[in-house]
Amino acid sequence: MMGVLFLVYFFVIPLIPGFRNAFSHLRDISPPWLVLGFGLEMAALLAYSALTHAAIPRGRISLMRLFRIQLSTKAVSSIVPAGGAPGNALGYRLLTLSGVEGPDAGFALATVGLGSAVVLNLLFLVALVISIPLRGIVNRWYGLAALAGVTLLVVAALIVIGLLRGEAGAERIVRGIAKRLKVQPERAVEVIRHVAGRVRELFTDKRLLAKVTAWAVANWLLDAAALWVFTRSLGGKLPLDGLLVAFCLANLLAVIPILPGGLGVIEAVLIPTLTGFGLAVDTATISVFVYRIAQYWFPILLGGLAYLSLRVGPGSIERRDSLMGLRDVARDATRDDTNGIDWAKEFGRRPTGRPIHGEPLVPPTE
Repeated sequence: MMGVLFLVYFFVIPLIPGFRNAFSHLRDISPPWLVLGFGLEMAALLAYSALTHAAIPRGRISLMRLFRIQLSTKAVSSIVPAGGAPGNALGYRLLTLSGVEGPDAGFALATVGLGSAVVLNLLFLVALVISIPLRGIVNRWYGLAALAGVTLLVVAALIVIGLLRGEAGAERIVRGIAKRLKVQPERAVEVIRHVAGRVRELFTDKRLLAKVTAWAVANWLLDAAALWVFTRSLGGKLPLDGLLVAFCLANLLAVIPILPGGLGVIEAVLIPTLTGFGLAVDTATISVFVYRIAQYWFPILLGGLAYLSLRVGPGSIERRDSLMGLRDVARDATRDDTNGIDWAKEFGRRPTGRPIHGEPLVPPTE
């Protein structure tokens, strides 16, 4: 599957006339710009590892070991459709083999996933609030996306706030929306309740909330900065608000499980949106193409090497014999229909009776 996608992405798409014209500009990117862009992507991945590290008790695992684990899980998530749950399952396995207790590992992975998603939505909202008054509706598609994004963010926020307060009205809204979308109403309410519970847990630990927010913002902004570097390397001038709107919108829509890692979706959203903010079509096309090599394809290669280093060599996991090859992990993941919500509900419970960050837990009142 991934071999076919690789061939199509690198050898079939560039043969399209419009893309072929844009592809001729690839030689215009100087090596320093490429190094900077790829470096920012690596920094974004390291920030995500620091985000996970912040949610794990101190001293349980080193940051660099965690970085290799996160690269491995990203590789699985990028080659398996709807790879969030399989990626988390692999991360959970590698963390527990590295000495992190199961409840701590599950709580950290579930918290990081939720915190990162919430921060991305907030960045998108801020970018829209800044962009729309300054520029109006740049083009019809951007306007529709902006309107839909604001509507979804407001509705989701109101529903979660309502459930946090225990209001039955929020559940009625969820059931009504679910019926219109032909989704099981009780299942939809259960999912929203779970998300609300995770948000409540996150907000009760102010120190953890601050760390998760800071590292999640760093992760997304470093990733967006890499995209800006690739556009700038081709002479493109992109306003900051336009960059953030295009970047956040593409990553929000990437959760649609069409192909793994948002493949095809991110490209289809980024190129026209960046064009709408003033980039030439050729510049937007080749910038996104190079950005996706750095952001999607290159980490798959690094993830394979990182996983190999966890199995063999001086930095391997002590119980390495229990680790199978990454190809076998990905193959088994395609047979597992567990989704991210089900995984988080089973493994993402907060540990009880032990401190999370070294401070004592306050026992629940009777």
